[in-house]
Amino acid sequence: MTNLNIKKEENKKEEDPLMQMVTGKVKTQLIFVAAKLKIADLLKDGPKSVEELAEDTDSHPQTLFRILRALASLGVFAEKEPWTFEMTSMAERLQSDHPQSIVPFAAFFGSEWHNRAWSSLLHNVRTGECGFESVFKTNVFNYLEENREEGEIFNNAMTSFSKRKADNIAEAYDFSNLKTLVDVGGGHGALLKTILKANPSLQGVLCDMPSVAEGAVSLLEGEELKGRCRIEGGDFFKSVPQGADAYILKHIIHDWDAARAEQILRNCGEAMAPGGKVLLAEAVIPAGNDPCPAKLADIEMLVIPGGIERTEAEFQTLFSKAGLELKRIIPTGADISIIEGVLGEC
Repeated sequence: MTNLNIKKEENKKEEDPLMQMVTGKVKTQLIFVAAKLKIADLLKDGPKSVEELAEDTDSHPQTLFRILRALASLGVFAEKEPWTFEMTSMAERLQSDHPQSIVPFAAFFGSEWHNRAWSSLLHNVRTGECGFESVFKTNVFNYLEENREEGEIFNNAMTSFSKRKADNIAEAYDFSNLKTLVDVGGGHGALLKTILKANPSLQGVLCDMPSVAEGAVSLLEGEELKGRCRIEGGDFFKSVPQGADAYILKHIIHDWDAARAEQILRNCGEAMAPGGKVLLAEAVIPAGNDPCPAKLADIEMLVIPGGIERTEAEFQTLFSKAGLELKRIIPTGADISIIEGVLGEC
């Protein structure tokens, strides 16, 4: 066997699944850089040389080439000829205007503050403390409120995520018999807008922190929603808008430990109209060892907000302590379910 063939065999051995997991953060950071530099936007109309891309992005040509070569080896962009790169189908979602763009999520997961929090995972495991709080000495939502640029990155990532799940939620649950729906912690309003558009007789209320809710104004504007939706800034640990038929919370409860999640649910139960419902749009962790995105998302909850992804039994317990009864769990066709609760019997 020649030396070249030996090298090829060595490279193959290094590409085992466990090594790919170990080096995962390298790929995250490569995509983060490409997203921040808007490389996909620059290649949208055709191939460009590294020199052109470096000039457009105020980057160092040799270093940028090495980044793009590494990304091309992963199928993100392709080197058409020496030092000239073009789009690939995988890279299309790194365009800012792509309907399924992952740019906001790439900016979030590759951010410096997110990386700092994750660097404390071992400390997290040994002490049980929230990783983010052990590093920044405050909870993530206070931090994002005080650091508006990072807060915007986070909120844009959550809006992007909501858009991907909103259609599944709107199609999986029958909202047509409701008069008013409150989206608790509804962010920029992507989910509420989708549900309202699919149910023309439904009225909506978006409830979130004032600094977050203000970002929903433009999203909820338009003739089709005129007069059908209002925005209320507030603190869901204290109260939520009164008298609605249903309260939907998408990926809110998983941010919090049992005590604080119970308080949010109790506030919803106390505020809703007779016969009202609480609807959680959350992942439900199944038993067994099969791959499940929620089991990895659970560690994100552990590190960043200090929350938890839950099993069906854990949701039942949480509902019961909040004075609610879990009635049913409705799959949506995505990695998220609708967990429906009503007031429990006294």
